[in-house]
Amino acid sequence: MFSKSKIHEPGPKAAPETDKSKAPDTTAPARPLGDFVPTAPRAKPAASVLSSDLTVVGNIKTTGDIQVEGVVEGDIRAHLLTVGESATIKGEIVADDVVVNGRVVGRVRGLKVRLTSTARVEGDIIHKTIAIESGAHFEGSVQRQDDPLSNGQGTPKLAPPTE
Repeated sequence: MFSKSKIHEPGPKAAPETDKSKAPDTTAPARPLGDFVPTAPRAKPAASVLSSDLTVVGNIKTTGDIQVEGVVEGDIRAHLLTVGESATIKGEIVADDVVVNGRVVGRVRGLKVRLTSTARVEGDIIHKTIAIESGAHFEGSVQRQDDPLSNGQGTPKLAPPTE
């Protein structure tokens, strides 16, 4: 019942002693920091956000996602563009996915384009798929294309800013 033996105590069990002269060397030499290789894949970066108090004059181009809450006077090219309710964009939009909650004055090109009930778009929309919610304000033409991101010459291109 009472014993000084540690056999019955909880906790990690000690590994049996082995003859180190017969075991292979498992210690690897230390690598310098310059050779560091990450083991986990990189996570997708968060969307860039242009806040409501920000005005950008000029073109914006990214391969990532962007959310605009302020004013942009220029063209935007992105993977996913979300136009916030308080946002105004005056220029062309080219993106894989476009969600418009605010105001856009200019052409919209996207594989998937969605105008929510608070959207105000003044310009043409070229799309592969489109959804327009009840209450959205839209003035312009709508054209479906299999490749709406191309400018008709085979390569996507941002147009110069309009004034």
